[in-house]
Amino acid sequence: MRDPVTTVTGITYDRASIKQWLATAAVCPVTKQPLPPTSDLTPNHMLRRLIQAWCTANAVDRIPTPKSPLQRSIVLKLIRELNRSPDADRSTQMNALTIIDKLAAENDGVNRHIMAVAGVPNAMLLFIVKYFKIGEILGVEEALRVLKLTWTPEAEIGFVGDNSDVIGSIMWILKIEIEDSAKLNALIALKNLIEIETSTLIEKLNLEFFEEIVKMMKEKKFAQAAIQVLIETCSWGRNRAMIVAAGAVAELIEMELRSNQETKRATEVVFGLLAQLCYCAEGRQELLKHAAGMAVVAKRLLRNSAATDDRALCVMESVARFAATKEVVAEMLRVGAVAKLCMVMQADCADYLKRKAREILRLHSSDWSNSPCIQVYLLTRNPR
Repeated sequence: MRDPVTTVTGITYDRASIKQWLATAAVCPVTKQPLPPTSDLTPNHMLRRLIQAWCTANAVDRIPTPKSPLQRSIVLKLIRELNRSPDADRSTQMNALTIIDKLAAENDGVNRHIMAVAGVPNAMLLFIVKYFKIGEILGVEEALRVLKLTWTPEAEIGFVGDNSDVIGSIMWILKIEIEDSAKLNALIALKNLIEIETSTLIEKLNLEFFEEIVKMMKEKKFAQAAIQVLIETCSWGRNRAMIVAAGAVAELIEMELRSNQETKRATEVVFGLLAQLCYCAEGRQELLKHAAGMAVVAKRLLRNSAATDDRALCVMESVARFAATKEVVAEMLRVGAVAKLCMVMQADCADYLKRKAREILRLHSSDWSNSPCIQVYLLTRNPR
């Protein structure tokens, strides 16, 4: 053991080992009594000293004394100092923020959990909003870094639902001259907030908001985070239409044209948003308006991952079912979309993908039946 701790059930474990256990099973490994992941773990100083003495006596590298866990009372005191008015005592406020930033970076996540439970994420948002209102960026970068490090889905974010200033403050950060890392942290914070938000605030987002996020998409270093923000907001039909109006569809296609497929995940995220935008008529129209729209979808099918295949087929189905003019049907054949659908039917892929491809082929079988790819498919689908 490097850091022996005793649980409320009276059994001593190594801290790292018991925390890893509690991440998957909320019981004491020995007594089988309930042991929630948030249970107190009391340092066993006597056992630690015995281990260290044994190491010294047996010429083994002595295990260092671990740092004491951060106390909740200290965190609450720092939050109180941080909540002071900037005009009252700015130096004390900045000093508290510096200490919080340092603590969040220490101790392999232990401090971060304690800080999250104590309300640090909420305090960081309040700090950012406060400085947004007075138009100063002092300390904002540190606050965003702490917010990223201490954020958990269970964090108490009590004021966001009825205060749209937090969205306004993050949009302000994206527009001002500030470090790129801070802008990236702001996008991550925006995504996290939207994930837990009620519909009240999400449905109030306007076209200017989406235009700014699409603008961030155009820079490679922000692209994935910006797309994640749009994915979180486009479940609302009104928002979906505004995302399309902001130019997202064309930008997604251009991203894939520029892409060298560095990671499968990047293409999956792009197609995840593209599939959702093509559920609305405006999205399908923008996809077909782009000269390479359908060609990009066809090209990525069967070349990336099952998740990308699923979303590419969703795009094709939306177009084939709701926007299939004669020109569109002919274009799908010309750019190889129909050939790829036939390949899906014969490829070693999931059955649900084959069912999707079959349904799309059936929609316009009369128009595509005489094409060479269909003829080859019919000849080879039941090989002897």
